[in-house]
Amino acid sequence: MENNSSPSAKIWKRFKKNKMAFGGLLFILLFALMGILGYLITPDQTPMANTMHLQLSNKKPGRSFDFLIVSKKNNIKKVNFLERMLYGQEADFKSIPITAYRIIGNKVYVREYIGDDEQAEESVYPYIDTEQRYQQTYWLGTDMYGRDLLSRLILGIRVSLSVGLMAVLISLFIGVGLGALAGYFGGKTDAAISWFMNVIWSLPSLLLVIAISFALGKGFWQIFIAVGLSTWVDVARLVRGQVMALKEVEFVEAAKALGYSTSRTITRHILPNIAGPVLVVASANFAAAILLETGLSFLGFGAQPPMPSWGGMIKEHYGYIIMDAAYLAVLPGLAIMLTVYAFNLLAIGLRDAFDVKSQNISV
Repeated sequence: MENNSSPSAKIWKRFKKNKMAFGGLLFILLFALMGILGYLITPDQTPMANTMHLQLSNKKPGRSFDFLIVSKKNNIKKVNFLERMLYGQEADFKSIPITAYRIIGNKVYVREYIGDDEQAEESVYPYIDTEQRYQQTYWLGTDMYGRDLLSRLILGIRVSLSVGLMAVLISLFIGVGLGALAGYFGGKTDAAISWFMNVIWSLPSLLLVIAISFALGKGFWQIFIAVGLSTWVDVARLVRGQVMALKEVEFVEAAKALGYSTSRTITRHILPNIAGPVLVVASANFAAAILLETGLSFLGFGAQPPMPSWGGMIKEHYGYIIMDAAYLAVLPGLAIMLTVYAFNLLAIGLRDAFDVKSQNISV
């Protein structure tokens, strides 16, 4: 009974009543689980899902092809379960797509797949074993390089969610710190920090991220910093207003009278009381960070090939939108849209659950 009447239990109860927000949370958790499992659930388990068969470029979803293993690599290291989940397992063989297959003695006679309307000459390869031939189905088709689109979409979850998470953590660290200092001390400290916030606020986010990317260089880890440094202002402005409103209340005055240090007063007495509004802004910033990352990848400043990124996949295939393979760009675009929508629903649900609207938020 005590637990049901606690503030956190009441917040969770209010949040669950918002079916759309709760659905958004479940969607995010499902995507996060898929991203964590990664290579364990992808059809192509090679690093970056980068197995190319150029003959199979732009094949429709649901197509199945027969493959022949033409050679085996004996020097490939077998990785353990955790490494395979995180980084994939390099293939220990080389294969080609085929349309015909027959064995005579210790030779395998095949016709290599070169197109739906063409037939290749018969080729001869040495017979290896009974598992030399296998079949693979491309459930979402293949991209322009003949790679499995489903595998790359799943691995793209990791890029978007990890960038969003790290960017939000960086923005919270900077925004909460500067906002709390400005709101608590006021005066010249507030004026200097507010001036700096207004300067950053006036710059378009995408241009600021591109400028930071130029300074740091292209790469996956640089995106974390670039996006994080461009999204902290919202947090800082919110925290500043909240701290200014709370620093005059009785429990803060009591903390000062008891001789508590400024850092303890801020971290233990003020910040816990503004956790709700901060979580709401963090959820919205998560969606903004995903959009910034995909925009960067589309422009060539984000995750670099062959790393699978939703923005990079749209960049590679946007020309197919007016052709009969629009799904190559539509599917990653749909993944971006649904993920951002889920985080926006989560932010709205958190706002209602924490009853942020009734609070005096000065931003």
